[in-house]
Amino acid sequence: WDFLILFFCLPVVIFNEITKKRLLGDVSCRILPFMEVSSLGVTTFSLCALGIDRFHAATSPQASARPIEQCQSIIAKLAVIWVGSMTLSVPEILLWQLAQDTSPVSGTVTEYCTMKPSSNLPESVYSLVLTYQNARMWWYFGCYFCLPILFTVSCQLVTRRISGTEKKTECRGTKHSQCESHLNCTIIGLTIIYGLCTTPENVCNIVVAYMSPDVSKQTLDLLNLINQFFLFFKCSVTPVLLLCLCRPLGQAFMDCCCCCCEGCSPDTASSEGSADSKLKTEMSSSIFFDKPRESPPPLLALGTPC
Repeated sequence: WDFLILFFCLPVVIFNEITKKRLLGDVSCRILPFMEVSSLGVTTFSLCALGIDRFHAATSPQASARPIEQCQSIIAKLAVIWVGSMTLSVPEILLWQLAQDTSPVSGTVTEYCTMKPSSNLPESVYSLVLTYQNARMWWYFGCYFCLPILFTVSCQLVTRRISGTEKKTECRGTKHSQCESHLNCTIIGLTIIYGLCTTPENVCNIVVAYMSPDVSKQTLDLLNLINQFFLFFKCSVTPVLLLCLCRPLGQAFMDCCCCCCEGCSPDTASSEGSADSKLKTEMSSSIFFDKPRESPPPLLALGTPC
């Protein structure tokens, strides 16, 4: 979803700031807020799911022998996260619409998006959207800011408490404990980035809500642009941070990039190097997913680096 935000929303925002015209018109006014709020929901519920996973890993009776989660279970969790986030963001489509304004200085007509439900909506839907607009600020703050931070902090505190009691009976420095600590640091890093990037928007929403009569339209546009910049920054940093902190995932990503760059040339030296790197990646990923391996697999000659 971060890539969708960068490749779809970022060009539209840049085009609007340069030309003062809305690319795709009213469609972009409705789709961009929908995608941006969905991005917050996907990150929020993903952090909550990761916190639950770390809690289960810490409280499992045989954590070191915990098998890899089935693909169907992972897909089901992803579906719940994505569908739930998009469902909660549907009011954004009905809340925004395109408006035009004439500049008093240059006389040019500029297009902008305004938060105003359409009067053509059915009465019941219009009342729901209006209620959502009035509660939007606190919904943002409670669900998309407080929930992931409090959830992650609570899971980390409980996990560290349980890990602290287990360390008294187990030897320290094992690969499993190092892997668990590394995973916890990854989740904490993702939460810190998310919290820092969403704090300005929540502060601006609260300030503007109580000072809206004294704030000019130019100031509101500037604050909105700053909030979007932090959102784009979060979407850019999060995948990089995940690839850097999650070593097996980063190694697999680099192997795929190197394979594509080399054009999959079938030479013997690269085959042996690829086999060795594949072995290291499999061993590291097995540690990462808490799945013990009795003995390393034999090195087989591969036809290509892929």
